Amino acid sequence: MSETVSGTSHRFEELEQHRVELTGYCYRMLGSAFEAEDAVQETLVRAWRGLHRFEGRAALRSWLYHIATNVCFDLLKGRQRRARPIDLGPAWAPDSPLGPPLAETTWVGPVPDSSVLAAAGGDPAEQAVSRETVRLAFVAALQHLPPRQRAVLILREVLRWTAKEVAELLGTTSASVNSALQRARSTLGERGVSDSDPVRPMDDTQRELVTRYVDAFERYDLDSLVSLLHEEATQSMPPYDLWMRGPERMRAWWSGPGIECEGSRLVPIAANSSPAFGQYRPSGPGGRFEPFSVHVLELTGDRITGLHYFIETGGLFSLFGLPPHL
Repeated sequence: MSETVSGTSHRFEELEQHRVELTGYCYRMLGSAFEAEDAVQETLVRAWRGLHRFEGRAALRSWLYHIATNVCFDLLKGRQRRARPIDLGPAWAPDSPLGPPLAETTWVGPVPDSSVLAAAGGDPAEQAVSRETVRLAFVAALQHLPPRQRAVLILREVLRWTAKEVAELLGTTSASVNSALQRARSTLGERGVSDSDPVRPMDDTQRELVTRYVDAFERYDLDSLVSLLHEEATQSMPPYDLWMRGPERMRAWWSGPGIECEGSRLVPIAANSSPAFGQYRPSGPGGRFEPFSVHVLELTGDRITGLHYFIETGGLFSLFGLPPHL
């Protein structure tokens, strides 16, 4: 009996050790940390139930990716792609009233780095590609690809599978895989992103920039905040389709509807290989700090080019391991 239990435990651990890389794959495919977690769980359940039929004709890892790909294809059938507010309409004026929040399934959402990025080590070039391809802009661009092209590009360019390996997984030919990859690259190029864009760790200037952002936001010093922004910086706030461009519009928003964020506290987290924070507003009983949004910052050089505020609508803070209040 003990040998059977031990063997079962060992086989489960074999499956479980692939969870992080499978979650990264499913997140890129689906654009949602919540859906990626569900997809990986379904993948592991299907694999566990089918282990008695797995005869080792293919590597366990390849078999798991085959299952995960089919799970993602099933989830993507007949539904609208996830997007960012900037993809859905023109920029807002700062005094525009907020409409109703849109469904979570509308948006590309943030993901904890720990869920999708393997621990440091291995090939630095592969690590750089992994980090770049979980950035919000890249994941959002992937959603413009048909599911099979999406899978081909991720498997070939991010995970470095050969055309033959991808063809075997998808039940097609190497020529078809290469054609799909070419079309996918063309679509991403039209959207101004690339899987080979270099990702470098933040330098001292950018670390100081992030520190100044936290200080300015917590003091709600709008002059200081605006001074940190690129002239073409954008701000968005899912689940609302609000987005705006430019420091002056953002200042007008912060001093208008956004004034309720005054007095907030920011807690650092790791999201999408970018600087990120959980924001708590003093809106609870007795001024207790309550969850409000997750900030994900985009930096270029010594300026902030993107501020993405994901409003807490249930489950987001727990996803990042943040406490229910400060």
